[in-house]
Amino acid sequence: MRVLDTGLPDVMLIKPDVFQDRRGVFFELHHFKKYADAGMPGPFVQDNFSRSVRGTLRGLHYQLRNPQGKLVTVVDGVAFDVVVDIRKGSPTFKQWIGLELSADNQLQLYVPPGFAHGFCALAESVALLYKCTEFYSPDDERGIIWNDSELRITWPVSDPILSSKDAAYKSLADMMGELPQYHR
Repeated sequence: MRVLDTGLPDVMLIKPDVFQDRRGVFFELHHFKKYADAGMPGPFVQDNFSRSVRGTLRGLHYQLRNPQGKLVTVVDGVAFDVVVDIRKGSPTFKQWIGLELSADNQLQLYVPPGFAHGFCALAESVALLYKCTEFYSPDDERGIIWNDSELRITWPVSDPILSSKDAAYKSLADMMGELPQYHR
């Protein structure tokens, strides 16, 4: 596997070793030792699955008191995946990256604690798996509105399908009191 630079510290883009022949494709979704040797924290304690229809946008999510690291893999379709550094005091505070993850490119993205995460479904159906370093805590979940004017994320949709929860999130500026602090 190779770790590719994303421009954001601790955010890792993983290109796993993929074995493909006439039967299909095989690759490891996670190998504790290899990923730990590459600098990915762990352990992962929860696996999640999400299926979304084209135009669905989920995010931008984070947990405040029990922040989750997430290893994201698209296993069917194509998603535009976004990670935003929301750690107050970080040299890359408010910076974001957006990239395509797909079943075809087999790229994986590690989103560290202290970053907000969201994605948009670009195919008719998108299936996404993600491993988490902390358990989901509904009372601890926070979010930032997807189209925050200060972040200026260039999403590939202008009128996404949103959950009522995601549609009600506030701007990053409104959430300043509920953002994680940068520690190095």
